[in-house]
Amino acid sequence: MNRILRAFSLRHEKEDFDVVIENVEIGVAFSGTNLWILVFAIFIASLGLNVNSTAVVIGAMLVSPLMGPIMGLGMGMAINDLQLLKKAIFNYGFALIVGLVTSTIYFLLSPINDASSEILARTSPNIYDVLIALFGGLAGILAMSSKQKGNVIPGVAIATALMPPLCTAGYGVANWNFAYFTGALYLFVINTVFIALATLVTTRFLQFPRKHLENAGDEVMAKRIVYGVVLLTLLPSIYFGYDIVQQNRFRQRADQFIEKEAIFPNDYLLKKSIDYKSQTILLTYGGEIISESAIDELRSKLEKYDLTSTKLEIKQGFAILNGTKDDERSKQFEAVLNEKEKELKSLKDKAASIDTERSLGKQIFDELKAQYPSISSCAVQRVVQNSDSEQTPVWIAIITSTAKIEPADRTRITEFLKARVSAPQIFLSFEIAAPPAPN
Repeated sequence: MNRILRAFSLRHEKEDFDVVIENVEIGVAFSGTNLWILVFAIFIASLGLNVNSTAVVIGAMLVSPLMGPIMGLGMGMAINDLQLLKKAIFNYGFALIVGLVTSTIYFLLSPINDASSEILARTSPNIYDVLIALFGGLAGILAMSSKQKGNVIPGVAIATALMPPLCTAGYGVANWNFAYFTGALYLFVINTVFIALATLVTTRFLQFPRKHLENAGDEVMAKRIVYGVVLLTLLPSIYFGYDIVQQNRFRQRADQFIEKEAIFPNDYLLKKSIDYKSQTILLTYGGEIISESAIDELRSKLEKYDLTSTKLEIKQGFAILNGTKDDERSKQFEAVLNEKEKELKSLKDKAASIDTERSLGKQIFDELKAQYPSISSCAVQRVVQNSDSEQTPVWIAIITSTAKIEPADRTRITEFLKARVSAPQIFLSFEIAAPPAPN
């Protein structure tokens, strides 16, 4: 038991307190190099969000120096260093303004105005984002307080994702989208508060030396402010997290209901729409007319999937096209048919390819058998060879013989098969058939 406790001990790896505080103070500063790096990181993140590139967004997180003033906030509160706290607050506010202004300018000038999935992912924070920021902050300050820092800080920068929500808020300003702006800015505040809180808690736990305030009441007030900010940030995220869980459960139940129950003979499900907010499932079918009794029977099965209060709507034929002009309706109808024709052609091509390869395998076996009567079976198949960089189609053949095939004959068979399947290379395996079991 003592060995296990020693394994979790931090005593022997702790960095000198003065060194840790000095490193935090250096990271707080936003001038010169740090400021230019921040501006460039904002442009990188904005470009990544704009073109929906996850790799570019991750690169911006690694470049960004935003972790510095946030950890400075937590450290300043933890050790009662008002000078460090004021400096961290000023630089944090300065970085926030620079980030918003720079990203807003970029998105105003960018010709791409669509909200990518990378942008949308930063507009609906919830309790899980709180936990990510909290544990990320704990890992970050613990690494800074240790002599064995490793590569934790870059990982924390990626996990907590400070830069993307700030740039998404700039996107919201540029496009006058208040919902995107508030959602993204709230995510940024969540990350800020809980990274700072993790820094405060860890610093107190590691017993960093604290400065004594002249007025004892100031320390009590500081604690109340910290607790108040944490609660104000936490409560909305809990609500949003609960809402997301309920949405996912509703969608899972609805999908299960559609997959198992919403099946009608001679009808094809063209489109499904599941709306959690309005508690509605909309299904559009093509094919024969579905009777009202069949629809009522389907509705009666909603209760089985805990969807009692859900409204089920059925559109039939090509009712999906109702409300559109004749030309638009014709185009949409044609698009649906073309899509189905492409799917059917693809299936037919695959089936034809399989039949062709089967027929070719039978012909090759007959031709080899005529030349080498000892061959009892032959399997020839085209497969895909996977590697780190690509997928390559290759041919393999397995030949079973009742007698040993000499090396010269094996070479001739290999060359014959390469010519027969028109492949520059073929992987060939020769096997000896087991003798028949005695009666």
